[in-house]
Amino acid sequence: MSQISSASSKGAITGPVLMFVASLALAASNIPQSLLPTPVQYGGFGMASTGMAFWQYLIATLFALPLIMRIGLKNLKTRHPLAHEIRAFVSALGVHVFVYGFASGVPIWQMVTLLSTGPLFIILGSTLFLGERASTARIAASLVAFAGAIIVSGVGAEGLTLLTLVPIAAAALWAVTDVLTKYLSREEPPETLTLSLLVLITPNHLLILLVATLAAWLVPSLVPAGLATGFPFQLPTGAGLWILLALGILTAVAQYLLSAAYKVADATYLQPFGDLKVPLSALLGWVLLGQVPSVWFWPGAALIVAASAFIFYVEAGNKPQRLAAA
Repeated sequence: MSQISSASSKGAITGPVLMFVASLALAASNIPQSLLPTPVQYGGFGMASTGMAFWQYLIATLFALPLIMRIGLKNLKTRHPLAHEIRAFVSALGVHVFVYGFASGVPIWQMVTLLSTGPLFIILGSTLFLGERASTARIAASLVAFAGAIIVSGVGAEGLTLLTLVPIAAAALWAVTDVLTKYLSREEPPETLTLSLLVLITPNHLLILLVATLAAWLVPSLVPAGLATGFPFQLPTGAGLWILLALGILTAVAQYLLSAAYKVADATYLQPFGDLKVPLSALLGWVLLGQVPSVWFWPGAALIVAASAFIFYVEAGNKPQRLAAA
């Protein structure tokens, strides 16, 4: 994501409002992502997680067609086609890992909170591969957020399991996407970065779906249950089909709102508002699905939100002219 400073003080209000609504849309999208791949005997619709991710992003891409046409396909021209493809593939793979966590029964509150380990991976990647220098404040904030994620995982109380690592793996994959975006942004315009991901994301979801399905047919013992089951393109029926449609629409709406927010305010300024998706996701999962957060969720989530608020205030102090304009 490109960090864009706002042009006027209007962004100080509009940006956080857009980010809050985007966070609400992302939190709401976790409900169908949890329901659709859950086995029928447990109240879900039994979709393969790979199939759900493919249909989710195909629907979202169709709703994003006006944005694609407005940007213009001419902006797909690039000197780094392979880097763009790797970026889209890793982003899609992160989605499949993430929704596999839902298919495996990891509760929403734990999935979303453990995703907050992402900034630590971004700092590591940017430092090691892009030669960027991470400030002490950013390192400290990322370590505090990581500590909060460890608390949420229940290590030492409920035990660390392989499934607990699923959302952390998704966070690491999406961090790779962000590092590649930073790398490409040095030479590529924002229009090319946005358009390439919109155009390439669905074909890469299809590729992952086909590979997972082929693996499930050839070596079923090596493919986790729920990842690729039955006919790969099978759609749910009845209410499940409407839930899938709502998931695709929510995904598209969230991306629209995030893009709009970053156009009017700086990403550092907006980050604490984006972290609201953690408590919002937990609240919706609790109310709608009865997924009661662990007692460890609250102190862990508090540390993560506090870390984001801390880096916001530090960055604000270092860049008064940018935030004043925001």
